[in-house]
Amino acid sequence: MLIANPAGHYHFLKGIDPYSAGVVANPGYEIIFVTLRDPPAWGLGFDFVDTYLKAEGRDRAALCAIQLRCPRPYPVEGFVAFNNQYRKVLADWDLLRDGLNPVARTNVAPDYAPPAEPLMHAFAYTVPTAVTNQPPSLVIAGAGELRDGVLVAEGIVRRGDISPEAMREKATYVMKVMEARLDGLGARWDLLNQINVYTVHPLEGFIEDVVLNRLGPARRMGIHWHHTRPPIVDIEFEMDMRGVHRELIL
Repeated sequence: MLIANPAGHYHFLKGIDPYSAGVVANPGYEIIFVTLRDPPAWGLGFDFVDTYLKAEGRDRAALCAIQLRCPRPYPVEGFVAFNNQYRKVLADWDLLRDGLNPVARTNVAPDYAPPAEPLMHAFAYTVPTAVTNQPPSLVIAGAGELRDGVLVAEGIVRRGDISPEAMREKATYVMKVMEARLDGLGARWDLLNQINVYTVHPLEGFIEDVVLNRLGPARRMGIHWHHTRPPIVDIEFEMDMRGVHRELIL
């Protein structure tokens, strides 16, 4: 169910404590996605976002999505501990809505040149748009093969198995999550311009029928494969998606 966030001028899908499942801009607004060329430590990243939003005439409530890069996958307990720190920042910014976190997030661990500490890789925020009848912009949060998003190791699909059959099953589960979130946001495949896959395992053998053939018109945009691990030990395949009209690299 979509939940209104009037202060941020967007709606969000309920997720779990550290993030929402996705966001879509309200009519009359659009989402701008910003990637940081030299990503700072995640705490300093929030300071950067605060300064940037003020300079753009937007307040903190406009922040609707975050992307982080972590040094390595966490054990479940470590992931929960980090999320508690992260959520506290959002609470201190008064971004929570009736106890729910509206801000979407992706947090993954690069396999090549991993950072020494968690970094803020990107963020997204809402702005008014003067474009008439502009299609809605949206960001779908990252999801791996963790059943129902419940943070317990026992919920990982085919945990500990990276055989071709297991990877197909994991990817199939994640793709279904992406489809459900897209539907939940009231959106369509043709609105997407960025579809990301995060895994260090080969894609051949399933990427065609499990992912590409289900993208509909979004297949024209292709996929972006990041040789990157999901943020929890034993999760092997993650995806996120977005459809925005403007992207910036700062």
